[in-house]
Amino acid sequence: MALVAVLTERDVRDLLAPFDLDLTSHQLGQVITYLDLLVRWNAKINLTAVRTPEGCVGRHFGESLYLSRWVELHGANLDIGSGAGFPGLALKIAWPDLATTLLEPIAKKRAFLKEVVRACGMESVEVRSERLEEFLSCPGVVVEGGHKKLRSFDSVTARAVGPLRGLTDISCRSLMPAGRLCLWVGHRQALELVRAVRSLAWDAPLHIPRAERREILIGRAAS
Repeated sequence: MALVAVLTERDVRDLLAPFDLDLTSHQLGQVITYLDLLVRWNAKINLTAVRTPEGCVGRHFGESLYLSRWVELHGANLDIGSGAGFPGLALKIAWPDLATTLLEPIAKKRAFLKEVVRACGMESVEVRSERLEEFLSCPGVVVEGGHKKLRSFDSVTARAVGPLRGLTDISCRSLMPAGRLCLWVGHRQALELVRAVRSLAWDAPLHIPRAERREILIGRAAS
């Protein structure tokens, strides 16, 4: 059955206005297609606790895409615990050329992610079932001097996953030189990570519009 838009392009523009995003009509169309699928699938497999289309635009698309106001991701991005695709698949809308790997262990959620990729006409997206450490060191990676070499990415993203300290330590080892780790976290979590993890150079946290004490924390690996 063909999708019927739950919101118009004008509706989505208005809802995203607080995030000051510069999206084309094509990108807004992808948001609408994605949103329609999210609303329909969410009624069956509980992808998100946010139930209204308007809430999904602000809480999920807006917060994820807000990163694009401040940095530009390029090359290859690894998204950890993708769930319904936030932030990793939403960021693919902002950067169509960003090669994206989504890690999601739940089969029904992986099926949803693949359907969004198909419906939105996205390319260079890989949906994987492994958890982070298993994926980074799985067979088939380059072996140097008899030792496995972890897969490397230009950026790693994660939102609403934990425990963050362990995830951050593993992610640091998977970043290319000068690569970025981008985390959607609470204010207290951001403070704790900046104090505890010295292997990354942390930027000042980005406060997310209309979000109470939620921030995007960006750390850069050494070049």
